[in-house]
Amino acid sequence: MRVSPAFLGWDLGGMVVRRVDEIDMSAATSRWLLPEATSEHLQHPWLRHDFTDGANFAMHVHLFAIEVNGRRILVDTGVGNDKPRRIPDADGLRTPLLHRLTAAGFAPDTVDLVITTHMHVDHVGWNTHLTDSRWTPTFPNARYLADRREWDYWASVAESDEEVAQVYRDSLRPVRDEGLYDLLDVPAQGLEVADGVRVVPTRGHTPGHLSVGLTGTRRNALIGGDSLHHPVQLAYPDMGSVGDVDPVEARVTRHRLLAELAGTDDLLLGTHFTHPTGGRVRRADRQFRLLAEPPALLPSPLPDEQCRCVQ
Repeated sequence: MRVSPAFLGWDLGGMVVRRVDEIDMSAATSRWLLPEATSEHLQHPWLRHDFTDGANFAMHVHLFAIEVNGRRILVDTGVGNDKPRRIPDADGLRTPLLHRLTAAGFAPDTVDLVITTHMHVDHVGWNTHLTDSRWTPTFPNARYLADRREWDYWASVAESDEEVAQVYRDSLRPVRDEGLYDLLDVPAQGLEVADGVRVVPTRGHTPGHLSVGLTGTRRNALIGGDSLHHPVQLAYPDMGSVGDVDPVEARVTRHRLLAELAGTDDLLLGTHFTHPTGGRVRRADRQFRLLAEPPALLPSPLPDEQCRCVQ
């Protein structure tokens, strides 16, 4: 019996955003990412039970797959398969992500655009895959977009840091060598890269970090990348991540984003937020909170005869 894949997403009006899951993060990795967080920070009633059990975080790695005016766009590419990584959650994975993307209507050769929010290991891994023992672009017909500052920074760090050099060799340079990476000089007001899709600079976590603003006919959304790793950072926006290259700038950026979203109908979509993944931002005294808006169960974009159950 064939079952249509149950992919979740948001219909913004003329634009559909799907969440395609790769892995669940372990509690140990989640705690490592947010070392300032304690069990006391996790006690807010609105954080339980979706985002925490009161003692541990719940975090994902997933991609956002956007369809607008017939174009297929990915925001980030996750961890990837077969890649040696020091983080246990990411080391030598063998996940069915490409099957999930295909079932969601995003077969690798149909993707038009890949937006890189930043070049950390869990955001660029599926840029490439192994083909005859060689790393080749996973999305051969797509243009890959990134901020020029981001590329220049990590290319420089790779000269002296072997962990970064590994990511550069297997996930970044092969795409650039094929001429598929477009490096952008993104102005402060952002840059429209497709109809209703705008990249905006949200620096601090990394030097060229981008968020992605989406403008639908019914509502807007913002994919925040790693400006926020977990909704606990709405309650405590001063809380940084272990990966923040510039913690002060990251904190300023986080406060600015939340203040801009607060009180609007715009969705905040978190790259590492577990289900329900998105919601509206509201002020709560000197803090913020997320009014969750779970994604809807979207119909399969594939004909019935092509549907298959994807775990």
